[in-house]
Amino acid sequence: MAVVELAYDRAGARLVAIGSVDIAYDRLGSRPVRLGDLELAYDRLGSRLSSVGDSVLDYDRLGSRVASVGGWAVDYDVAGTRTRRLGPYDIDYDRLGSRVKRVGPLEVEYDRLGSRAKRLLTAGGGGLSADDLLAVFLIFGVWEPLRNSG
Repeated sequence: MAVVELAYDRAGARLVAIGSVDIAYDRLGSRPVRLGDLELAYDRLGSRLSSVGDSVLDYDRLGSRVASVGGWAVDYDVAGTRTRRLGPYDIDYDRLGSRVKRVGPLEVEYDRLGSRAKRLLTAGGGGLSADDLLAVFLIFGVWEPLRNSG
């Protein structure tokens, strides 16, 4: 079982690395612009993520929720507030439904306070695949911070 660490900035607010893959932020430090070698693009207003590398994010009719990422469909719970599936990755939550416990084959461990994902345990001996990296980034670097902020 391999361990992949999730690193945060000094304030503990922003995800800055997933294993050895760095996440770069814009000058104001408010939004990610690069995930390793992948460029992140935003819509004209700069508020919605529109692509991660070659994977284009499509939104629902209201433009508030991601409907697909590249060729992956995104499924939500009945209330539409929690992501239940991202393409091939089932997303499981704890009993209260507030923390992601599993992303497909990746088990998530949290810090001592239980508020931040700290590490991922992979089933195999290797690290994360490119698809794993994309899924983890979208969940812990983009969607969970938005869900928890308001």
